[in-house]
Amino acid sequence: MKKQITIILFTIALTLSVSNGFTQPPPPPTGAGHGASGNQTGGNAPIGSGLFILLGLGAAYGGKKLYKWQAKDIEE
Repeated sequence: MKKQITIILFTIALTLSVSNGFTQPPPPPTGAGHGASGNQTGGNAPIGSGLFILLGLGAAYGGKKLYKWQAKDIEE
């Protein structure tokens, strides 16, 4: 029974991962070259806010670990 559930879950995961491959955008049109018409694609990903969130979470986690480490040293 466990083997059947494992096979079913693996099949579902594989099917979902393959279906995401079809959502890629089409290749850029051929023509005079990239940006020749002033319409450049790409380079517009807003990673700034996500980067600051990850840095903040990492600093908070590091602060927590440092606080616990100091509390352990004081206790001993």
